Amino acid sequence: MSEAWKSALTLLQEIEPPFIPEGAHAMTIVIEYPPGDPGTPPHRHSGPAFGYVLEGEMRFELQGHPVRVVKAGEVFWEPGGDVIHFQDGNARDDVPVKFTVTMLCAPGTPMLTFVEEEELSRLGWSR
Repeated sequence: MSEAWKSALTLLQEIEPPFIPEGAHAMTIVIEYPPGDPGTPPHRHSGPAFGYVLEGEMRFELQGHPVRVVKAGEVFWEPGGDVIHFQDGNARDDVPVKFTVTMLCAPGTPMLTFVEEEELSRLGWSR
């Protein structure tokens, strides 16, 4: 019998999400952006999201936190709900970025909802 399983696991992140929507379903996706792509417009998720950068570097900006660059092999997460995810674009102009995200989505709710320009203006945010 192999003993490899004893050292095969590497813990990348461990968090306690603030909430999980009742009746949530899980969705795992892969996102790929070409070099320099700004990514998804500002949005919210109906539940927490957990991600891992597979290739390249992602510019990550979550409401209430400074912008940071998440590199291949690093993780990120967001609580979902009312928190705005401002940026998830490619931080590099010379290589693509590829990351995977697992989201716990509220039933009957889209996996993401775009934030209106009026709200972004009130917050003083612009891309």
